[in-house]
Amino acid sequence: MIGLKIGNDASNKGKLITNFKCEIGEQLALFKVFDKNEHEVILGEDDKHLNFRVSLFLDSQNNTLAISTVVKVNNWMGRLYLLHVIPLHKIIVPTMVTGMVRQLQKG
Repeated sequence: MIGLKIGNDASNKGKLITNFKCEIGEQLALFKVFDKNEHEVILGEDDKHLNFRVSLFLDSQNNTLAISTVVKVNNWMGRLYLLHVIPLHKIIVPTMVTGMVRQLQKG
């Protein structure tokens, strides 16, 4: 409605994830792969209101995963969006990451 992009239809999430190869330029829902190497993947999206990147950096020596985000605001609508989203992200993102870790630990 306000011009922000949303992810693709996730009704067949399992098939989308199974077919995802994490190649540069490939898209999974809202996340496009911008770059990758043996330790890091950079995902994100460009939008008319804001551009964002998410870095997933695996430190295999310490067995840790660092997740970082960067947002470039392009106009006032992007600022308005972030004003409302940042407080929610502080709650949602840790919950999502905890859920992902639990799923991975299940095997």
